Amino acid sequence: MEQGDSAIVPRGVGTFGSRSTTIGGSALLRAAERVKAKVVRIAAHLLEARPDDIVWSDGRLSVRGAPDRALTLPEIGAAAYQPGRLPEDLGMGLDAMEIFRLPGPVFPFGAYGAVVEIDPVTGEVRMLRLVAVDDAGRIVNPLLAEGQVIGGSVQGLGEALFEEAVYGEDGQFLTSTFAEYGIPRAVQVPPVASEFLETLSPLNPLGAKGIGEAGCIATPAAVANAVMDALAPLGIRHLNFPFTPRRVWEAILQARRIRKT
Repeated sequence: MEQGDSAIVPRGVGTFGSRSTTIGGSALLRAAERVKAKVVRIAAHLLEARPDDIVWSDGRLSVRGAPDRALTLPEIGAAAYQPGRLPEDLGMGLDAMEIFRLPGPVFPFGAYGAVVEIDPVTGEVRMLRLVAVDDAGRIVNPLLAEGQVIGGSVQGLGEALFEEAVYGEDGQFLTSTFAEYGIPRAVQVPPVASEFLETLSPLNPLGAKGIGEAGCIATPAAVANAVMDALAPLGIRHLNFPFTPRRVWEAILQARRIRKT
């Protein structure tokens, strides 16, 4: 795959996010299908059979009804690069170039739920559990998809509870290093239960949708809903991100003062 070089790639509109599988994967699929079709034609020529009679099985291509007449993929690959062994219309090599243009966006769908616990004395928000259900079309690689969701969820957790750009009165950036800028530590990340539904997208041959940003978009909203639900009995209706212990503690203190009056 050629990526990131406008002198080589015929068309591109920036990197953005969640496009690798839907666009690059679709181009790869089409190129692989062309190579596969050529492999079948080469096998048919070498085995003196029709392409429709070629059967794939365990890395071998054989003639239907005659399993002893077979070739391995390495044998076919070697033949593809031997001058004069194949007809001119087949050409040499096993390569193909494909360009895929996505006709429209392929947004995923999902539902996230968070369980939190708030210490009323310190204002600390503890994440107890996060449940993520995503519909990202066909899941090509389940392990990588789950990793995207968990990683994005941790990023979203940071946005909701820790991360804040703070400037001094003189305009100096005060949170320029990880010594001052809050991010989630491993002990602050809850178990993430990730599940997938598969509603195939009609806009690409893989039926895939983007999954890269699902966790970091949905998690902050789920955490916010959980925090505000926990604070609702005190009459607190709104808090700005991030829900730091000080910000939550001050909101609790203010709500109690209002109640006393």
